[in-house]
Amino acid sequence: MSLRYHIVQTALMTALVFMAVPAAAEDVLLTLTGAVTDGRVEMTRADFDTMDWHEFSTSTSVTDGRPEFRGVLMRDALAHAGAEGSSVRATALNDYVVDIPVEDFHRFDVLAALYMDDVPLTPRDKGPVWIVYPRDNHGVLADIRYDMRWVWQLVALHVQ
Repeated sequence: MSLRYHIVQTALMTALVFMAVPAAAEDVLLTLTGAVTDGRVEMTRADFDTMDWHEFSTSTSVTDGRPEFRGVLMRDALAHAGAEGSSVRATALNDYVVDIPVEDFHRFDVLAALYMDDVPLTPRDKGPVWIVYPRDNHGVLADIRYDMRWVWQLVALHVQ
């Protein structure tokens, strides 16, 4: 059999495989577990789009200047998931884990940021979700304890 035959056969088989696979559901950006509705809530971009969006500029310990961040308030994301707890265990793609008091999200307008300087966040640049505190609006947020709570590449929250 010729090389051309193998190329055509491979192309046909690939086409059949893709036709048999259903279109993927919208990607889950954030999974909430624990004390949430039904014990698990998976949030997609469409879920975030149903909430009010907020933006602010602030300095960070890992960027230059004062980038502008846009996203939804963390307290709104928790309310969307029916969360009832006093803390969340935030987990990043790289398995970084930190516990954050839910009180932070009510005391400060902390964002689940999906954009920085009008550019969608991706895993290459701290996304798709980054917990961002309004650091320049509250002097106390310059404390290292709060820096540890800025979780980039956030993928999961376990509500406790």
